[in-house]
Amino acid sequence: MRTRGGFDPDGDLWDCVASELRHRRIERSLSLAAVGDLIDRDRSLVARVEAGETKLQAKHAVIIDRAWTTGGLFTRLVGFAKSKHDVEWFKTHLEKEARAGELRIWELGWIPGLFQTEGYMRAIFEAFAMEDIEEGVKVRLRRQQCLHRRPRPRIWVLLDQSIIEQPVGSSRIMHEQIEHLMEMARLPHITIRIVPREAGAHAGRDGSFKIMSEGVGTLVYVAAHGGGRLVHDAAELASYRVWFDMIGDVALTKDASLHLLEEALERFS
Repeated sequence: MRTRGGFDPDGDLWDCVASELRHRRIERSLSLAAVGDLIDRDRSLVARVEAGETKLQAKHAVIIDRAWTTGGLFTRLVGFAKSKHDVEWFKTHLEKEARAGELRIWELGWIPGLFQTEGYMRAIFEAFAMEDIEEGVKVRLRRQQCLHRRPRPRIWVLLDQSIIEQPVGSSRIMHEQIEHLMEMARLPHITIRIVPREAGAHAGRDGSFKIMSEGVGTLVYVAAHGGGRLVHDAAELASYRVWFDMIGDVALTKDASLHLLEEALERFS
């Protein structure tokens, strides 16, 4: 069976899980289909896990540990892999973002990168004392190309009201940014709604995240200072879908959101 490019069980915990699963399966003379039956999935999923193309879910690790009497080996390995920061997470997130057919974005702190103007980008990078600001701008602008590919991705965006009121850079930069956001909001494949401060406590206050769906596959990227993490586990993915819907429950309608953007635009005129 061919593993994915860069497969490294000695340097990557998820690849270690995949390698160990294959080793223990062969040791027991079990087929891929037999392991699939054990965890109530088909053989192709087990093959993708062993090839390092997808991650072993925590609930499946528990079932395998119990059936094979491993002393909790796979449960521990999956737990360690999920908690370990991976420097490739942001890169993987960008690759998934570029291919996703659907994006659901909740943003608490900034205009999402896909909708930022050059001036807004530079103001952010300057605030973080980024060394090569122009390179950062080029990279972020390349990300935005996915908005115009065919077929176009369907995008739902929920923004905290503070984002359109907190000055980033000059008034001119903010005016240009909000104007651009309004243009994006009027496109047929993009929906932008604002969560007003009157919403008070709600499910989005813990932080920003992005749900990226491509075919039957879904990943969540959870933002954090200095990086973030990718969520693969099915139970966690389901929680983020619920949270996104709960945030949407307290967001303004599309028309009311556009009206709030117009008011912000006037303040920065």
